Amino acid sequence: MAARVETTSTQGEAPGLGRRLYHGWLELAAHFGEIQTLLIVCVVYVFVLGPMAVLATLTGRDLLAKRGFEAASSAWSDADSTSRPDVERAKRLF
Repeated sequence: MAARVETTSTQGEAPGLGRRLYHGWLELAAHFGEIQTLLIVCVVYVFVLGPMAVLATLTGRDLLAKRGFEAASSAWSDADSTSRPDVERAKRLF
């Protein structure tokens, strides 16, 4: 939630009309920003992540490769690299 900004002057006077309008506008814009963020997140979830999850479920895809952990004695998988590491290969990372 947006924090309320104190608008008192250093001399104890009431703030001017311009300053009150400015702070009121900032408070209103903060509320609009919260609503807009919520709507964007909901739209992305409903129209992007939701259909992707349904598609993955219907096709039986295991995107995290979690199947078979119960049957295996370990979740370790060997790296895709050469059997003999050397210094020159370590120097060129890409």
